[in-house]
Amino acid sequence: MAAIYSGIYLKLKSAKTSWEEKLKLAHFAWISHQCVLPNKEQVLLDWVSHALVSYYNKKSELEDEVVEKLWAYLDNIIHSRRLQNLLKSGKTIGLSFSIAQVINERLSEACSQKTQQNIGTVLSCSSGILSTPSLSIIYTAKCELLVDLLSKLSKLACQQLASDDAVGSQLFSVLQLTFAQYLLIQRQQTNPNRVFGQVTSHLLQPCLLLRHLLSVRSWTQADDNHVRQHLSREIRNQVETLLQAGLFQPELFSSYKEELLPEQELQEKKKGALKSLLLPVNTVQTKLGSGFCEPALHGAVVGGSVSLLYKLFLDSYCKAENHLVCFHMLSRLFGCLRLSGLQQGVREDTLSSADWSTDLLALEQLLNLVLSSDIYNVASDRIRHKEVQFGFYRKLAQMLMRHSQASIPAWFRCLKLLMSLNHLIVEPDLDDLVASAWIDAKVSEPRTNKPQEALINTMFQTYSKLRQFPRLFEEVLTVICWPADDELRPPVFSAGLTVKLRECLLELPPSQILDILCLFVEKCQTLIIPAVEGSADMALKLLSVSSVLHAFLFNMRSLDDVTPSPVVLRTQSLLAKMQKRVIQPLIELLQAPRGEEEKSDLWLRKASDSALLLVYTWVEVDTLFGVSCSKYVSPTAEIAAAVTEPAARHWGISAFLPGVEEQCWERVMELADSFASTSKYCLELLTLQKMKMILMQTKADLQALQHAAAFILESGRSSMSRGESEPWDGDISAISDLTYPTAHWHLVISNLTILLPYISLKDVEYIANVLLETLVLAKAQEAATDQEPSISIGKISLGLMHSSFLPEMKVLHCAFLTSLIHQIARVLPTAARDSVDLPLQLLAAGNIPWHEEILAPCRPVDPLEEPSENKLLKDELSLSWKTLEKVAQCIVLLAKNDCPVILKESQLENCLGLLEIACLLKLDSLLPSDCTRCFLVLLSLLVNTRASVSCSKLLLLKFLSTCFHLLRCLQAGRNANSVFKVFHASDVLEAVMTSQLTASKNFTDVLTVPVWAQYLQEVQAFLENFLQMIIERRQSVRLNLEKFMSFLVSCKPDVGAAKSKDSNAAAGQLLLMAFTTLCHVVTLYLQQLPEKKLQSADVLSALLEPVVLQMVRTVEHGLQSNTQNQPLPVAFIPSVTTLLKADLSHGVKKGWQKEPSGFLEQPRIKLYQKFYSQILRELPFAGGNLQFLQSALQFLTVFCSVPELYPGKEAAVMVVFAIKKLLTGPAITTQVIQSMEMELTEVLVQLLGNCSAEEFYTIMRLVLQGLEMKNVWQQKAKEVLSAVTLTKLLLSCPLSGDKEKAFWFASPQIITALAMQTKEACQDQSLISTIVVPILETVAALLRQGEGVLLNPHHVALAFSILLTVPLDHLKTEDYRSVFLGVHEVLFSIVQCHPKVLLKAAPSFLNSFHRLVVSVMHEGRQKGDRGNTDEFEDILKCAHLVERMYTHIAAEMEDFTVFSAFIVAQYVTELQKVTLHPAVKNHLTEGIYHILDLCIERDIKFLNASLPAGVREVFKDLYNDYNHYHKTKKQGEEKYTA
Repeated sequence: MAAIYSGIYLKLKSAKTSWEEKLKLAHFAWISHQCVLPNKEQVLLDWVSHALVSYYNKKSELEDEVVEKLWAYLDNIIHSRRLQNLLKSGKTIGLSFSIAQVINERLSEACSQKTQQNIGTVLSCSSGILSTPSLSIIYTAKCELLVDLLSKLSKLACQQLASDDAVGSQLFSVLQLTFAQYLLIQRQQTNPNRVFGQVTSHLLQPCLLLRHLLSVRSWTQADDNHVRQHLSREIRNQVETLLQAGLFQPELFSSYKEELLPEQELQEKKKGALKSLLLPVNTVQTKLGSGFCEPALHGAVVGGSVSLLYKLFLDSYCKAENHLVCFHMLSRLFGCLRLSGLQQGVREDTLSSADWSTDLLALEQLLNLVLSSDIYNVASDRIRHKEVQFGFYRKLAQMLMRHSQASIPAWFRCLKLLMSLNHLIVEPDLDDLVASAWIDAKVSEPRTNKPQEALINTMFQTYSKLRQFPRLFEEVLTVICWPADDELRPPVFSAGLTVKLRECLLELPPSQILDILCLFVEKCQTLIIPAVEGSADMALKLLSVSSVLHAFLFNMRSLDDVTPSPVVLRTQSLLAKMQKRVIQPLIELLQAPRGEEEKSDLWLRKASDSALLLVYTWVEVDTLFGVSCSKYVSPTAEIAAAVTEPAARHWGISAFLPGVEEQCWERVMELADSFASTSKYCLELLTLQKMKMILMQTKADLQALQHAAAFILESGRSSMSRGESEPWDGDISAISDLTYPTAHWHLVISNLTILLPYISLKDVEYIANVLLETLVLAKAQEAATDQEPSISIGKISLGLMHSSFLPEMKVLHCAFLTSLIHQIARVLPTAARDSVDLPLQLLAAGNIPWHEEILAPCRPVDPLEEPSENKLLKDELSLSWKTLEKVAQCIVLLAKNDCPVILKESQLENCLGLLEIACLLKLDSLLPSDCTRCFLVLLSLLVNTRASVSCSKLLLLKFLSTCFHLLRCLQAGRNANSVFKVFHASDVLEAVMTSQLTASKNFTDVLTVPVWAQYLQEVQAFLENFLQMIIERRQSVRLNLEKFMSFLVSCKPDVGAAKSKDSNAAAGQLLLMAFTTLCHVVTLYLQQLPEKKLQSADVLSALLEPVVLQMVRTVEHGLQSNTQNQPLPVAFIPSVTTLLKADLSHGVKKGWQKEPSGFLEQPRIKLYQKFYSQILRELPFAGGNLQFLQSALQFLTVFCSVPELYPGKEAAVMVVFAIKKLLTGPAITTQVIQSMEMELTEVLVQLLGNCSAEEFYTIMRLVLQGLEMKNVWQQKAKEVLSAVTLTKLLLSCPLSGDKEKAFWFASPQIITALAMQTKEACQDQSLISTIVVPILETVAALLRQGEGVLLNPHHVALAFSILLTVPLDHLKTEDYRSVFLGVHEVLFSIVQCHPKVLLKAAPSFLNSFHRLVVSVMHEGRQKGDRGNTDEFEDILKCAHLVERMYTHIAAEMEDFTVFSAFIVAQYVTELQKVTLHPAVKNHLTEGIYHILDLCIERDIKFLNASLPAGVREVFKDLYNDYNHYHKTKKQGEEKYTA
């Protein structure tokens, strides 16, 4: 032993031994038990430490490879299990401080060289040292070393984040560990000045840079996921904690106060005190100002850091008495921003747009903190501090307005915050604010629009509350009248601002609104109109003023019979003045003759826009006031009395705006009509207003209505035909050449119900054509459309298609269908288009009166002209039906002759686009002729067209699926049978199947694609509906079905099978699906037939036999072609299920249900058994294929309903075992289980109904095995999930006799196992949704079913232990909702089914329920932005359930009265901690009111006396509201209750 000891130790110390040899010996010595050294571990650690220290202190020279191996050796020792075990056993092993210095130096080298290669081992060593308490003492005992390490690691992390390389987790894990160690040491330090010095000298700069880079990094998939999602957030939080504890300790406040407060303030506070030597603010400012990072980053880092430091400062020191100190800190930190230089005269152009953006964002955050912390008290600042704060904010506002930055959202937000602090801050520069932030602000981006609107809304709200709205709009008018910066100013009111204006106007007194209106009318009359001619600038001002007048008059509160008379009289006077002094002079100006060149002048266009806008506004408002207020007398009533009869009769302008001559108005209209802008749109609105006024008369002038409707359509026809348009925001004053088509189309579509009865058929066709064109364009631009609220032509057209009005407008519906058919016909190849006899060309012919079916009933018929008129109508109707018959014959003939039109891929795409538009129509509401037309078009596309060979198979499948989907929609309509007027049913079926079997030859390579399955489903649904229609019609049922069946039989599935097994797989599946559908429909019909109709049953039964025989052959052929290990095609399973159902139904009808062999031939039984075995083999591995699972389970349900078919005794156990294996599969999730829950239940009902007691006991043992605790310990969560699911499914099955006894005998064991499983699963967040939620659902079901059976109260009480274990906080919203519902269902099951247990376990019940209440309060607290609406809806539902439980406790559980005060106390204690969202609060308050109903006077006194002060105030508010709202309502209801 001595030799071993002395040899190794001496060799390690010897200079003669090579380093390779030394390292091998050291490694051997560490791992070998044969080497015994006294204190071996410490010796080896010292040796490797000494070697590394000597090298880094230049005492020895080593090769780089040896150095790396020494680090690796040290790392292995530190992380070895041997060392950890020795330390745990209490052995003292340590490292020297010099190794910490070496590690720091090595990291420092990496920082300076800006390379992070070969430091992985060093980082691993430092990680091991810091995470081992006995080793970490080398850092914790010498805090300077730990600070140095943290500084170096932060710099390394910054370098990695700033580079383009992927971010790894090692460095950040070590950094997070180091932060944690330092924060621990920092809390233990007793000298705050020393800590401040450490942080500011070494950590402040790297930490601020690190936090900034973590916040702004654009993370990629290459970056480590753990760093991205967890460590980055954790490190940012640690940085904030470090800075808070290091810079803003309570003991340092006096230093901050001395440095920040002016001399006189200090003398008042503390006379004769010595000044502290520590200047904390100056130190921090110096550190922020010095260049500690790249110049390009410096501004952004300082901007983000300033707001963080101020937030931490306020968190530490913000109290009412310290508000002045907090303000001075704000001003000093603001001085760190580059913006502060502008106040000292720095030139604006030194700041780039990015600099502005960064600094304004920082300023916004600072002002937000000031506002939320309530630092600025206006009165206190004025009285005590000589408006020092006001002066600062005033300079800030001036600087912001002097350097307008309307392209940056934060600029608007800063101004809004200053206004929120005190409106007087911006009041002296109100005109500049209105100009730069509103009237002259060039804002185009949506992200800037929102803050701009928020600022203007704050101005509205402020001046509205101050009752100084006229003052604000005086400034608006002043700014409008200033010389414009740009030729085209933005509109004064956007759509969003108009809404905000409306809210304010509804709150304002009418006198103030009238003051503003008078002011604008006066300015128009005196300043603008006299100078408008020839002046584009004045014309633009006029349009701005007109838009303001329009906005006010349209959004103010209307006059009515309760409006005071002085207000009515003043309004009359205003409108009279507006008409005489503004509108009339403008019309006179516009009616003057103009040359063509002059008509293009901007001033004339804008003057025309203004005049027409004012005329329309005046007419609309005058009419509205006349209708809604009996006291209102139109200012032109006297002139109206003198209006000539012809003018009134022809509804000229003088009928609306007396004093204007007809000729003069016509010239104005002619001028306005030449501009595609506001004036033209206003003409259309005036014409629409005219139509409304005519319709209000007792006898409407039909001719005038027709002229008006035609004028509106004609007005925009040329603009619409150009096809160029832009989205419109709804602002009437801002319509340009490109937004006019959108505005015009919006007006037409919005008022179709008024226009449609008075327009010609040609105009209806025009609307239909435009509608289709715009929809095609909207489909093409779908991907590019933004989510902005602006109106586009496509959105308008789509809105009409989705509305319920279109089907009611039958003429337009019919015309649109005609237009759609024309468009589809145009898509065909040129040769096909020229052929007149093709079905689509016949349907697209222009001379067929398709609309007659709609118009004929509406026409008044003169008795004298009756015979000839009626004959003409009948001829027209018969012409359309004759055409339809001809088309039908043509389709069938072309299908038989196999003469398809070949479509290229582009043509197929266009056709599919048109069919997708057809999907938007309500096809079930079509009239008979339209329904038939549509059917023929779709049938022709299916039967008479074929895709070219190069065409995409998936596109073709989608096209065919869409055709069948549309046919199904038609079949659902009330006129679906009209198809049989032109077709024999069997011809349709034959043509469809022929075309699809032909097309399927190309689909062999896409049989596994989801689109193929969808296509098969669509074809099956069409066939099923069509066959049901044949049977329900009861006309030639047998003939049609026989013909179809014989056709199917003639289509041999084995044709060409010799050549290739796959060549006809698609055709085989199609044929099998057709047989299945035919079989299914006939079987279902037979089962539903009453006994009386045995004759028709015999007919159909006779028909069913050959179908079944042929289907058996098809299935067997399919199974033979299916290779041994290949899974069953999904299409086969429903077919075999249907076949079995048909066999069973057939046997039942014949009275053969006793023995299966009596009605099933032996080969057939073997087929079913073989299929059953195959399904059981495949079921456990099919978790990812839901369609297969549902079909397979449906087959098992039918198969298991006939016990005689089961092969062997343990069949039921085998099926359950297969289901259990399926549920433990990797692809199975709770969502998949929910999707097939119904099918699983049906299988188990059949199995358990027919199995023996012994088999049931075996099934129960399977379930209990899955609930054993070893499964969750062995990470077999799916085993537990399968057992829980099976338990829940068993509870859904009706059990009786020994089986029922066996289940309930095992129920205590089940509920105990579920409680233990919950306890384990709750420790892992990922198991909440997969294990805990299903357990809760199962427990609820167990308690409900166990009513009267679970007699031991202990077993029911176990449910409470489950509920108290389940976590309700820190959950995702979807998990929270599921857990909440689960807990609630368990509680409700106990309340309803086990009331006796509830009373004994009242504390457990109240605790469980209180946890629900607390969780809802936490989730439903008020947040700045509610985010996802669906998530909030879920929380509301949870709150509603809490309300329901409170109500139930109060109504049903009288014995709980004694706990009512306790329940209320719990509620108000929690309520005091949060601010609830009003909707959530409503539910909870309504619930707790019912508990307060149970409280007697003594309870109320007890609560008032015992609750803490803050909580007592909350209770008083609640109790007052209860007395005011709920109690009085309740007493009122009781008064009238018998």
